Amino acid sequence: MNEKLLNVSSSPHIRHKLTTGSVMFDVILSLLPATVFGIYHFGLHAFLVIAASIIAAVLTEFIFDYIAKKPNTVTDGSAVVTGLLLALSLSPSVPLYIPILGGIFAILFVKCFFGGLGKNFMNPALAARCFLLISFGNTMTSFAVDGVSSATPLAALKAGDIINVSKVYLGYSNSVIGGSALALIIGGLFLWASGGITFEIPASCLVVFTAFMAIFGGKGFDIPFLLAHLCAGGILMGAFFMATDPVTSPVTSKGQLIYGAIVGLLAGLFRVYGSSADSVSYAIILSNLFVPFIDKYSVPKPLGYRETGASGKKEFPKAAVNLAVITLVAGLALSSVYLLTKDRIEEQQMAANAASYQEVCPDAASFTYDDAIVSAVDALGGEAYDEQFGRTYINEMVTGLGSDGSVAGYVISVTSADGFDGNITLAVGLSADGTVNGISFTELNETAGMGMKCGEDEFKNQFNGVNTDQFTLDKSGSASADNEINSVSGASISSGAVVNAVNTALAFYTATVE
Repeated sequence: MNEKLLNVSSSPHIRHKLTTGSVMFDVILSLLPATVFGIYHFGLHAFLVIAASIIAAVLTEFIFDYIAKKPNTVTDGSAVVTGLLLALSLSPSVPLYIPILGGIFAILFVKCFFGGLGKNFMNPALAARCFLLISFGNTMTSFAVDGVSSATPLAALKAGDIINVSKVYLGYSNSVIGGSALALIIGGLFLWASGGITFEIPASCLVVFTAFMAIFGGKGFDIPFLLAHLCAGGILMGAFFMATDPVTSPVTSKGQLIYGAIVGLLAGLFRVYGSSADSVSYAIILSNLFVPFIDKYSVPKPLGYRETGASGKKEFPKAAVNLAVITLVAGLALSSVYLLTKDRIEEQQMAANAASYQEVCPDAASFTYDDAIVSAVDALGGEAYDEQFGRTYINEMVTGLGSDGSVAGYVISVTSADGFDGNITLAVGLSADGTVNGISFTELNETAGMGMKCGEDEFKNQFNGVNTDQFTLDKSGSASADNEINSVSGASISSGAVVNAVNTALAFYTATVE
């Protein structure tokens, strides 16, 4: 007989075929539609963002387990899920250091430091996303449009603009990598059918969110308006994949209904009345803090059971209250800092733009907006200008006036989302006859020593003084014609993105002014 002692509890014994690994595998399968479509729509850089996030998460957990002399938990797949969820919630144009830092933060600070899987009090992927939003606000809100969040469908809705709901539903819009509503619904239904989640949290979250938007959104029960808000802004990803995290959500059906309703309420509240259209992440993180309370009062008590502490009185959840108070105070502090510095940051950005405009249009004594040109920019609706130039977008066009009030030239701000490490935004200065005065970068985050060389005079000056309808990129470095631009060695992607951005400015100038 085996001499090993067995500690066996009394019957009944509950067994289930589900394991952590199998559950995580189902989650990964359910996220594949959104992942594949995101890579298809946004291209190679989106794939690199996803790969960087997953690798950073997995390596961080592996190294922590090794240093802490703990069993290797990488094989349970939870780190892969965290990295994938984080990546799908990022802009497809973020530099690669963003998903790497996010993956490290999610696993190390939110998961491992709290004891590992099952002991974290908030969703690691969402916590990392909030950390990145706070730490790298401009980069995180720089989507594949014009470098600012105002070009996203949500910001367009907030401004009262009409958006193409079908494009947002299918995923052909300027959003996060996992922004396809159709793919998320398919994945969410698969996860529900496989038993990975229950219906309570997604259902209550989406119902309360929709009701809130109908009552307080300003458009009533306008179906296209409500569908647009449901398809955009991450509410579907949050409802199906993040709020349902079993570690940070309630255990009972009643508790899950309450929890989902809180998430939906906060998401709607932040979206309608908040300064940022991106609200779901914060809604879920704050809702995670209510889970101890919800579990405490929604779990059925055995007949005759009376919960008491050492003194014989009901225990008050001091730890949960303290955590909630600390979080709320920190949130208020961050909000106050943001409100205090918002105007100053905007002033500095406007000053930087003005300096950039003056650099490429030196004969201008002042700059003004022409109503017809502004209307032409607005008519683009945040869409890519011309597919032959890739994903390039017109941000604005200003007219430079001389001291006598005559037109001294034009400056066009344009963004290419096809940079190697993110968006490239530049100002193109044109004289009154369309000759390029020069270019000046307002956003350039390419690889140091390679793509960043596009910001040096040796590359930029090739555009100066050339009057042409279109520039061409010479990757061999033997350009001879005025409209031929020598590529930066080893950085043809960055160089091509700049050339396409300048060509977009020229095409818009020709269509608008000439």
